[in-house]
Amino acid sequence: MLIYAYCIMPSHIHLIFNDQNSDPGKIIKEFKTYSSKQIQSLIEENPQESRKGWMLWMMERAGKMNSNVKNRQFWQQYNKPIELCSNKVISQKLDYIHNNPVEAGFVEEAHHWKYSSAENDAGEVGQISVEIL
Repeated sequence: MLIYAYCIMPSHIHLIFNDQNSDPGKIIKEFKTYSSKQIQSLIEENPQESRKGWMLWMMERAGKMNSNVKNRQFWQQYNKPIELCSNKVISQKLDYIHNNPVEAGFVEEAHHWKYSSAENDAGEVGQISVEIL
């Protein structure tokens, strides 16, 4: 799988990726399953985390509202994969992803957000290796 762009926000993530061998919906499902389990384990195992009880309670509450969930729910189940079918659409989505932290008021310039491929586009080393579009 190639990752072309990403932005990790406090409440959600954006990705532009390509994997010609797999269905995007399946990749998203696998990512959410794996990351949810890892995040929950980190919360459970950290005795210093003051919000531990509250976070686990929130995930349990969300899980009880969804018949597809056995215990806790970390991610929303709604996914919206969008096929990037033209250079215009790719450019729009890339701009949207990279400007998300700016629009949220976290940073003044997109490449200042530590958890974004905007760093890579600005010639800096980002947190995740990407293929530049």
